[in-house]
Amino acid sequence: MFGQTSKAPLADRMRPKTFEDFVGQEHIVGKNQLLRRAVSASSLGNCIFFGPPGTGKTTLAYIISESLDAHFEKMNAISSTVSDLREVLEQAKKRSLFENKKTFILLDECHRWNKTQSDSLLAALEDGTVTFIGSTTENPYTSMTRAIISRCRVFEFKEIESENIVKALKRAVLDKENGLGGLALNVTEEAYQHFAWASAGDVRTALNALELGALTTGYNSERVIEITKEVAEQCSDKKSLAVDENLYFDLLSAFCKSIRGSDSDAALYYSQRLILAGCDAKIIARRLMAHCSEDIGMADSNAMLLAQAAYFAIEKMGVPEANIPLAHAIIYACEAEKSNSVVVALGKANEAATLLKDDVVPFHLRNHPSTNDEKKAKYLYPHAFGGYVKQQYLPNKILGQEFYVPSSNGREKNLVKKNKRFDWFFM
Repeated sequence: MFGQTSKAPLADRMRPKTFEDFVGQEHIVGKNQLLRRAVSASSLGNCIFFGPPGTGKTTLAYIISESLDAHFEKMNAISSTVSDLREVLEQAKKRSLFENKKTFILLDECHRWNKTQSDSLLAALEDGTVTFIGSTTENPYTSMTRAIISRCRVFEFKEIESENIVKALKRAVLDKENGLGGLALNVTEEAYQHFAWASAGDVRTALNALELGALTTGYNSERVIEITKEVAEQCSDKKSLAVDENLYFDLLSAFCKSIRGSDSDAALYYSQRLILAGCDAKIIARRLMAHCSEDIGMADSNAMLLAQAAYFAIEKMGVPEANIPLAHAIIYACEAEKSNSVVVALGKANEAATLLKDDVVPFHLRNHPSTNDEKKAKYLYPHAFGGYVKQQYLPNKILGQEFYVPSSNGREKNLVKKNKRFDWFFM
C-alpha cells in the first residue's frame, strides 16, 4: 500500500497504517469524533483535509481507504489533467460494476485545480462513483470552487503537539521492521524534545531530522550511536533555545504585553532575546501582526501594514537582514496610539452570530429578491445618493445592536459613527 522499502525516507516507512498508530488530530480522529464514526459506519462522504504540512492529511486518507477496503487513487493537482481524471473515473466505474469496490481519490494540493478540472469531478461526486478526499495547505473556502466545497466536509488539521511528535519519534527508534530499531541507537530526552520543537508541528520534518542524525553520527566507544541535543541541533539546522519551555512562552508573553504597554525598548529586547535563542523570527512577526489589530486597531491602521511588511521581509530576506524592518515595525507598533475596539467589536459580533440561529436576511439585501411583491423594501444603491443612504442592514432580531464603538485614541477619535448603527465616516 505505501510502497515502503529500505531506501524510502523514514517518514514514509513509518507512515501509520491504523487509527491507533496515528498521532495528533484528536478533534478529527478521536473515537467519538465525526470522521472516525463515519469510517466505522462505512458512510464517509467527500472530504477536504486542510492544514499545515506534515500534520497527517495524506496519512489519514491512506488509513481511511485501508479501513474501508477500497481502491486508493492518488493524484496531484499540479501535474494531473482533465484527461487523467476522466481515466481514473472510468476505471472507478468499472471497479464498482465488476468488483463491487469503492474508489477513493486523494487529490494533493487540491486548491491548484482550476474550474474546468473541478467541474469534471462534480458528476462523479453526485452519483457516488468516487469518494473524494482533497488535501491542501491553503484555506479551501477561499482557494477552491464553491461547487466542490458545497459537496465536501472540511476538516481542519492543527500542528502536531510536541508530545505527539516525541511519541512518533520513539516509535520509529524502536521499530525494527520499518524504523531504526536495527541500529544501536540511543536518543537523549533532550534530543527528542529539540527535534519536536524544531519541527514546528511537522512530524515528517522531525522524522527526517532524526534519520539524518542516525545515519551521519558514528558509533561511540560502546558501539552505540548517541543522538544528543547537539546532534539534534545540527540535523534540524536550528539552534536549541537558550531557555526552557516555560521561559520561552514567558518571553513571548512579555513581548506582546510590551507592545500593548507602548514600551518599544522592552519589546525590542524581548524580540532579540528570542531570536538569539533560536526562535523563528516569523513567530515574532505573526504575534506582532495579531497585536497590531488587537491593541492598536483603528487608532492607527498603518501599524498592521508595517507588521505585514516585516513578515514579508523575513520570508524574502531572512535574518539578520530582515531584523531591521522587523525592529522598525515593532517600534512603530509600540509608539502608536492604542485601541482594542476591533477585538471588542469582533467578540460582540461573534457572540451575536453564535446565539442567533434563525437570522433572516432583510429582503432588500438578498442575492435574488423577488420583484413580484411591491410592498417589500427596495435596495438603495448608496452611490446613487452620494455614497451613503440610510437603510437597514442587520437582521430584524438584532436590529439596533452595536458592535463597533470607536475609541477616543489616535485617528479613531476623529471617527464619527452617525446614528450609532447605520453609517460612519472620517471627519
